[in-house]
Amino acid sequence: MEMFQHNGRSTLVCIFFVMGLMNWVQCQNPCQVYETIANCKGRNLAVVPKDLPFTLEELDLSYNRLYQIKFDDFSTYTNLRALNLSYNNISTIDKSSFASNIFLKSLTLFNNSLTEIPSPALEPLLDLEFLDLSNNFYKFSSLGEVFSTLVNLKILSIGGPLISMVLKDDFVPIKNISLKKFSLKTMSSLGFYEVGSFSVLNTNVLWFDIALDTNPQVLPLILKDLAGKSFQSIRFRNLFEFTYYTDSMDVFSGLADVDIEELIFYRGKFNENLLRLTLQNIQKSHIQDLLLVSIDFARSLTANKSSERINELDLRKLVIKDVTNPDILRFDWTFTWFSQVTNLHIINVNFNFVPCDAWSQLANLETMDISSNRLMASNIYNLLCEYSQLPNLKTFIAADNIMHSLKTISLLTAQWPKLTTLDLRSNFLGAYNETCKWIPNITTLILKDNTLTVEVFRCLPLTVEFLDLSSSQLERLNMSFFNKATNLKELILSQNKIKFISRDWKSPNLQVLELEGNSFGVIDKGSFKDLPQLRKLTAGDNPYHCTCDLHAFFSETLEGGKILLEDWPDAYYCYHPAPLLDTKVEFYTPGRVECDVRLVVAISVSTTAVIVIICMLLCWKYNVPWYIRTTCNIVRAKYRSRKADGGREYNYHAFISYSHSDADWVRGEMLYRLENCSPPYRVCIHERDFLPGKWIIDNIIENIENSRKIIFVLSRSFVNSEWCNYELYFAHQRAIGHAYEDVVLVVKENVTMEDLPKRFCKLRKMLRTKTYLEWPSEQNRQQFFWIQLKSILGKANPSVTVDLSILNETLALGDVPNVESLSTECPYVNLPVN
Repeated sequence: MEMFQHNGRSTLVCIFFVMGLMNWVQCQNPCQVYETIANCKGRNLAVVPKDLPFTLEELDLSYNRLYQIKFDDFSTYTNLRALNLSYNNISTIDKSSFASNIFLKSLTLFNNSLTEIPSPALEPLLDLEFLDLSNNFYKFSSLGEVFSTLVNLKILSIGGPLISMVLKDDFVPIKNISLKKFSLKTMSSLGFYEVGSFSVLNTNVLWFDIALDTNPQVLPLILKDLAGKSFQSIRFRNLFEFTYYTDSMDVFSGLADVDIEELIFYRGKFNENLLRLTLQNIQKSHIQDLLLVSIDFARSLTANKSSERINELDLRKLVIKDVTNPDILRFDWTFTWFSQVTNLHIINVNFNFVPCDAWSQLANLETMDISSNRLMASNIYNLLCEYSQLPNLKTFIAADNIMHSLKTISLLTAQWPKLTTLDLRSNFLGAYNETCKWIPNITTLILKDNTLTVEVFRCLPLTVEFLDLSSSQLERLNMSFFNKATNLKELILSQNKIKFISRDWKSPNLQVLELEGNSFGVIDKGSFKDLPQLRKLTAGDNPYHCTCDLHAFFSETLEGGKILLEDWPDAYYCYHPAPLLDTKVEFYTPGRVECDVRLVVAISVSTTAVIVIICMLLCWKYNVPWYIRTTCNIVRAKYRSRKADGGREYNYHAFISYSHSDADWVRGEMLYRLENCSPPYRVCIHERDFLPGKWIIDNIIENIENSRKIIFVLSRSFVNSEWCNYELYFAHQRAIGHAYEDVVLVVKENVTMEDLPKRFCKLRKMLRTKTYLEWPSEQNRQQFFWIQLKSILGKANPSVTVDLSILNETLALGDVPNVESLSTECPYVNLPVN
């Protein structure tokens, strides 16, 4: 038990040690630092880190657990320009906290726990341009005198959920400072507003996060204080946060006295009554842009159907966005409030059809945006409607709907003579096999994020200059479209499934082409040869097959400088072949021999020629033609011999091969010695025993085959004899697969290895390895020579017979024609050694 307790304590100590070490490591590296920027966002820090570079210019400490800013927290960061302390729990800031940060231009303390505006801490920050102190817990919005010294201030945001009143002197310190933007947040329902509070403001943009549910009469007072001032934009956030306004008092009276360019209502509750009051006053004002964003619209329970129409709402831009109730579009049961609008944006209003009477109120439109709704093409263009012409409409945006028919859109836009831009992204267009007819002014068409097939090219306007077909599952292109769309200057085909880039691509004015993220792997030098104006190309993130053609294209493009590859080289990788997978295309550098076809052909032809010449020389040197011709003769002779005689017998004891110059010695000495003994030897010589009229080669082969032994009488004349060469070669062919005992070498004259032609490889081998008979010049040794020869030939066996009946008669020796005179010498060829 004690051992167990001891081990348990040791384990706990180790765990705490590891946790402490991890916390220490985290504390040592709490931030991401890049040059002069440190990102410490969301690091769960309770104190400001001290070990950051002193050269920091931007520091983000948002989303941490800071609760206090001490006097020395930022003392070492003297170059700081921007400091973000939002989303912490800061409740106190020491007076001299920013004394060392005199170059600070942006300070964000949004969403903390400050109980008062930290005016003393702001005294050193004379260069401050951006200051956000909003959404804190101070109860009053009064600015201290220090704000009058912040003459460079451009954007100021103050207030929080505990501000219940706005007093006249709250903003006096900034009355001489020209702001770009001033924002004020108060509690959910402002309790008191003192007249004249906002009259001192001097700003271009004014944002009110002020709810007037229980005190709506404050709004006319605010507008009265703003009378005569000019604003680029005024935004009301949650003007009525919890209740719909149902009183009869015109809360927007005095709106016409304020020079406002843009009026925004963000969130809050609107009904027909409040919207009517708003629009009626806007008609009398100088407001050009009206934005109704994320408002909660509802029908009034007691709708006041006034006979006064909203048909003089002369607006440059009307935006109705993120409104869940589509009834807002005809809140007064008509669409007359659209009649004088130039640019109409109805975005995410959840409507799914356009009533016929709506189109008649859109004659002044130049831009119409009906994105992010539930519109089908047939719900926009209804054949039962009588469509009036929209003579001024230039831009039509219907993105993110559920349209399927591009042809229906072409019919709808046929009455819009000035239409140039058509944005139909994020629909379901392009899958139908349709033919469309467009007005001739369309220059921009966006079909991004649709479902396109190659058939869509039959339904595209030929006048287009900018065409976006990206991210639409397009697999191939119709080149005939590009031949006709001669005005096309910019084409976006990225993130599709295009598998092939045609060499027949012709587009004379195309300047920008985007092809990244497709499925093709090859671009060669001729792919864009008919795009003479191409200046920018992006083609990365494709499965490139790194070949010589691809290397040639990129080399020519980069060296020429005519086409700019905007995503080169980081987006270009090899996909094939396997050894180059994930290799950057810029690192693929094949050799010149690998890629230059002309060089390969030249090398191949040269190599082949050299090999052929070498082979010819070898054939000439080793007499290959002689061996080939001789082998053919053997084959033909054996074929004829098989036809003439199906069997084979030894008719002779020996066949004597000799040169014509040795004939006297053979006839006078060798034949006499062999044929006159008892029993005599049957000997075959060509002068006497060859069958007249038969081909010489056949005679040689048959007699060699019918002889038990072959005697070669070697001399210098023998070596130079053509027919002796044949007989020696045929004897060699007979010996293939057998021993060489059948061959008897008789050296009549002294023959050395150097005297023998190189083609006599077998003869050379036999002279080295086989015992041969040498004819002695001494007479007393000649008798022993004949004994040796007869011993080699063996006994004259009576079984060896010869049928000479086919011969006419034994030819006289002097009458035998010179057989060698019938032949001519041929080139020597060295047959292979078996």
